[in-house]
Amino acid sequence: MALSGAGDKTVKTYSGGMRRRLDLAASLIGRPPILFLDEPTTGLDPRKGTTCGISSRTVDQGTTVLLTTQYMEEAEHLAHGIVVMDEGRVVARGTADELKDQLGGDVLEVRVSKGSDLERASALVAGFGSSHLTSSRI
Repeated sequence: MALSGAGDKTVKTYSGGMRRRLDLAASLIGRPPILFLDEPTTGLDPRKGTTCGISSRTVDQGTTVLLTTQYMEEAEHLAHGIVVMDEGRVVARGTADELKDQLGGDVLEVRVSKGSDLERASALVAGFGSSHLTSSRI
């Protein structure tokens, strides 16, 4: 449901995703010169495109957006430049295309259902060349 369709309801009845959209909308009202978005599409999967559209228009109108995300496709659509950080250090920077060129080759993404399976998964993919397996929250 879009926010416009929920205008007659109290905010406490909104889903988590609707509350995220409301937070974003409230942040944009004053057309801030800088907008910090910390994983803005978390919990918004059905409306991810809408959020990307809002953020793109915001940039086009002159707002600088600093975005944190775990999704390369999201960064690719929203960012002019991308900085990849690992444990607080910059490990790569550039445009999406530049970063993809630096990565090179094919990528095999493996998801494990339990953190305890990470070591076993690493051993299974070790034969596919140089591998760097990291854990991330799901």
